[in-house]
Amino acid sequence: MNGAQLTLEILNRHQVESVFGYPGGAIMPIYDALYDSEIKHYLCRHEQGAAFAALGYAKASGKVGVCFATSGPGVTNLITGLADANADSVPVVAITGQVATTLMGTDAFQEIDVLGLSLAVTKHAFQVTEISELEATLEQAFTLARSGRPGAVIVDIPKDVQLAQVTRQPQLIQSEKINRANDEEIEAAKALMRNAEKPILYVGGGVAIAKAVDEVRAMASETGAPSVCTLKGLGSIAPNDPHFLGMIGMHGSKSANLAVQACDLLIVIGARFDDRVTGKLSEFAPHAKVIHLDIDPAEVNKLRQANVSLVGDFKYTLPALSIPLNIKNWREICAQMARDYAPKYRHGNESYDSDIRCNKPGFENANRDNASCDNASRGNASCDNAKRNETTSIHAPSLLKRLSQIMPPRTTVTTDVGQHQMWVAQHMQFERPEKLITSGALGSMGFGIPAAIGAQIANQDDGVLAISGDGSFMMNLQELATIKRFSLPLKILLIDNTKLGMVRQWQSLFFDKRFSETDLSDNPDFASLANAFSIPAQTISRHVEIESALARMFSVTGPYLLHVKIDQDQNVWPLVPPNTANQAMMEG
Repeated sequence: MNGAQLTLEILNRHQVESVFGYPGGAIMPIYDALYDSEIKHYLCRHEQGAAFAALGYAKASGKVGVCFATSGPGVTNLITGLADANADSVPVVAITGQVATTLMGTDAFQEIDVLGLSLAVTKHAFQVTEISELEATLEQAFTLARSGRPGAVIVDIPKDVQLAQVTRQPQLIQSEKINRANDEEIEAAKALMRNAEKPILYVGGGVAIAKAVDEVRAMASETGAPSVCTLKGLGSIAPNDPHFLGMIGMHGSKSANLAVQACDLLIVIGARFDDRVTGKLSEFAPHAKVIHLDIDPAEVNKLRQANVSLVGDFKYTLPALSIPLNIKNWREICAQMARDYAPKYRHGNESYDSDIRCNKPGFENANRDNASCDNASRGNASCDNAKRNETTSIHAPSLLKRLSQIMPPRTTVTTDVGQHQMWVAQHMQFERPEKLITSGALGSMGFGIPAAIGAQIANQDDGVLAISGDGSFMMNLQELATIKRFSLPLKILLIDNTKLGMVRQWQSLFFDKRFSETDLSDNPDFASLANAFSIPAQTISRHVEIESALARMFSVTGPYLLHVKIDQDQNVWPLVPPNTANQAMMEG
């Protein structure tokens, strides 16, 4: 066989069933070998879309995502997706074509320095210059991508290496070392836990990566400790856990932020003290001792000194820390904060408490838990005075709360980046962390649609819903063609305020309302745009349309786009201003 055929042989060896890519001259031998392969290739319409699709596939399936691109612009277009995967610790292997070894270094057509370009944004970068190195390199790439702290690995293969003849080698078997924290460290952590009066579990994305969701939930139940999650950690703690306080950080819940600021022990599980979580780092959890659990020793003591560090496999460490704690008073304090600061959902301009019910027709679904309101707003307004009418605008948090209540079980949600992303994190509930796929550390706009494509291919029997904003949607809308080509039944909820919403919110708050380059009012008619790709669509702008529109979206068997127009002045609250302690939240 030749190098291209060997490449696909190794993908088969690693049980790769789906790859995402875009062909070109330097990777043509691999695409020629693909013609006879059982591996399913999904042609995306931009290499960035292919990388994001591979990322979505990896997160939804728990497998390594694989993408192909050619040299030059193919590689450069791939880079953002690889940076995103690496930043969020998602296992992705990118295989790229390169000009022939005889032309490398001559500024040949579509030549680019792949190693120099990619080393900073991948876990590792390889360039294969000898056919004898190809098999071992690809094997190592897959091992690196998924082991320890996962990440993105790129393998650059010159065209002549793809065409070179090679004898099949014996299958290489590489074992992965399992790291475990030592018993002395575990005992020291348990001593801190027993002495704590106000412990908090601070749960990050590492829990899902370690496939330790069951273990962290068992620990939360056994200890009874209140818990908070990062954006990437959402779904790791069951949403109905009585001691779960919600997301922490810049747009976290008030109860979560205040509890962390008051705690005396922070048990950090697969999180890294990111700036969007901590606010002003020097004032974050100022009274707390720290137990830090992570697989990556580089994260321990990087930003916050740990009193005890437990580097190793969570599936071993978490059960060892699952001990009962005598913290009844602290649990009650946190539970009261959760009740006091529960989100308020509104119909039009009226505010609704979460626990008030109303029997008035049309108000049954106005707020959380299907309650609406006989004393509808906090100002004691009645339903009769709520001014419910045909022109009432759509309130994005209330829309997403209702969506969360009625979407089919097992639905995977992907998001783009911006206000809608934070509203999803605040107002939707997820039973498992893999059911929310979003760009966390890198914050890449244009992520949501291609990531949904990958997630839908990974879980073909489950529903997938991409939630996007009008700014993000325009960045990779060409992937609607991918949805059309493969008849993918994913749904798209497009929240449109005709603005670059999050940037505009910051301009409003911190830049004297100098709205520079955030106007998107000249966007196309999104429903017509979807129709051009044979995707049915509907546009709504009034509260009264929500229920029927959501029902219609989920009743359609194929793809569907629901375009939701909202007011441009809806903002995300709470918000912790930059370089500010988390207790100093702005609440709108």
